[in-house]
Amino acid sequence: MSNLVYIKMRQRLQVSPGYEIRVGDVAQITADETLVEHLRKCPVYQITKQDKTHVVIDAMKVIEAIRQHNHTLELNLLGPAQTIVEIVYEEKRVNPFFFTVVWLLLFVGAGLAIIYFHEDVSMQQVHQRMYYMVTGETVKKPLLFQIPYSLGLGVGMILFFNHVFKKRINEEPSPLEVEIFQYQQSLDQYVIMNENKESMKQLENR
Repeated sequence: MSNLVYIKMRQRLQVSPGYEIRVGDVAQITADETLVEHLRKCPVYQITKQDKTHVVIDAMKVIEAIRQHNHTLELNLLGPAQTIVEIVYEEKRVNPFFFTVVWLLLFVGAGLAIIYFHEDVSMQQVHQRMYYMVTGETVKKPLLFQIPYSLGLGVGMILFFNHVFKKRINEEPSPLEVEIFQYQQSLDQYVIMNENKESMKQLENR
């Protein structure tokens, strides 16, 4: 049986409070099949109340856990050196009245923002001018342009966000999803850096 083991840390992991993290949870392992089954079950870390919402599992903890199981293995680390573990607590039920009030505030706020924008750029005068250029007539409410424009505004927002309620239009990510992804990456980097600082402080205090 070969003693060569390849380890690749996962990017993120979600667990429940009190969960015991094992090697197979935070890392992908390639080795002899019988060896892999044993290594995946090796305990790495026990989630406690002091961990709050995030824990960073370093590759050294995984290597240490594997070494305790079998110190004769030749370990090769690939990819990232940490796994961010997010502790997911039971969600509290949202009050329907509170949810409705917040939804109405957001709806009214978005509507006012659109109205203010159109008033700022004099959209009505633009439509009136376009109507005069096309028909040669002057009207206060050029519905010929206003109605298609209003419908196009709604359709454009649907295409921009790539969602109709919870249904995705296509597999291409929306700009909002890309921004959330970039924010998540920055947040993960901050968590890793902050965890490293705390570890250094603990070593200095010893």
